[in-house]
Amino acid sequence: MIKTNTITLVVPCYNEEETVSLFVEEILRVQTLLPDVFLEVLFVDDGSKDATLREIRRLVQEFPTRISYLSFSRNFGKEAAIIAGLEHAHGEWVALMDADLQDPPAMLVEMLRLIREEGYDVAATRRTTRQGEPAVRSWFASLYYKLNNRISDAKLEEGVRDYRLMTRQVVDAVLSLPEQNRFSKGIFSWVGFDVAYLEYKNVERVAGTTSWSFTNLLAYAVEGFISFSDAPLTVASYIGFLTFVVAFIYGVFIIGRTLLFGTATPGWASLAVLIVGMGGLQLLCLGIVGKYIGKIFIESKKRPHYIAREQQLILPVGEQVRKDD
Repeated sequence: MIKTNTITLVVPCYNEEETVSLFVEEILRVQTLLPDVFLEVLFVDDGSKDATLREIRRLVQEFPTRISYLSFSRNFGKEAAIIAGLEHAHGEWVALMDADLQDPPAMLVEMLRLIREEGYDVAATRRTTRQGEPAVRSWFASLYYKLNNRISDAKLEEGVRDYRLMTRQVVDAVLSLPEQNRFSKGIFSWVGFDVAYLEYKNVERVAGTTSWSFTNLLAYAVEGFISFSDAPLTVASYIGFLTFVVAFIYGVFIIGRTLLFGTATPGWASLAVLIVGMGGLQLLCLGIVGKYIGKIFIESKKRPHYIAREQQLILPVGEQVRKDD
C-alpha cells in the first residue's frame, strides 16, 4: 500500500539537532512549489548522542501529518538508516537526502519533473565542485571514483550523492537485495533503471559539523570495493604470482653466479630486505582475503540491519492509499 501523489523524504540523522528544524523550514518552502504533491518527512535517528531525537519529537508535535520518525537503539551507521527509511517509506515517490541541507531541497521540483514528464525512474544528483573541502580529501575522492569504475561492476558517476528521487519500483528493487553488508551508492547503480543526473555546486552545511572523518570515508571506500568487485582478490593473486617469478629468477641468478664465480660474501641487508618484503606481501594478500572472509562471516549471521527503539510513523490510510501494481 502506498500513498499516491506523495513524496516521502527519507532523512538519516546523526547528531543533527541544529539542522533538523532548518531542514523542515526549507521543505515547507519547497512544498509551495509543488502544490499538487504532498511532501512528508521520515527522519531516521541513527542513535544520536545530542538532542536530535528531542528536536524531532517537537517537530512531530508541530506537524503530525507531515513528519514521522524512527529512532535506533544505538548508532548502526548510515547504511542501516537508509535501508530502514526505505522500508518504512510509503510515498509514491521516495527521496533520500541529508538533514544538513547540503542536498538542496529545491532540486526536488526538477527531479520530480524528470520522472513525471521525461519518464526517468531515478533523478539523482552529483556535485561538480568540492569547494570547502581539504584538497587532499578531494583528490582521494576523485581517485576513488576512478578506481571503482575500473574494477567494479557498479559504475559510479564522480561526485554522485545519495540524494535522489526514486519511483516505487526502484525502491522495491533496492529493498529486494538481501545483503547485510550494504553499500548504497553501488546498490543504486547495480539495480539499473533509467537515471537522470542533476549537477550542482557544493553546498556547505547550514550548521553543526560532519561526522564523516577521513578514516570513516576510507573505510566506506574499502566497503565499496569489496561489496561489488573481487578485483582485490585477483590483484592479490597476481602479486603472489609475480613475487614467485621474481624469486625464481633471482634464485637462478644466485645459483649461476655461485657456479661461475664461487660463493659471494653473504650480506644481511639484502636478506633482511627480502624477508621483510616477502612477509609484507604475504600479510597484504592475507589481509585482502581476510576482508572477504569477514564479510562472509557477517552475512552468515543474518543479524538485522538495525534495532528500532522508538518510532512514530504516518501510515497510509483512506483515499490516499492504493495497492502497488
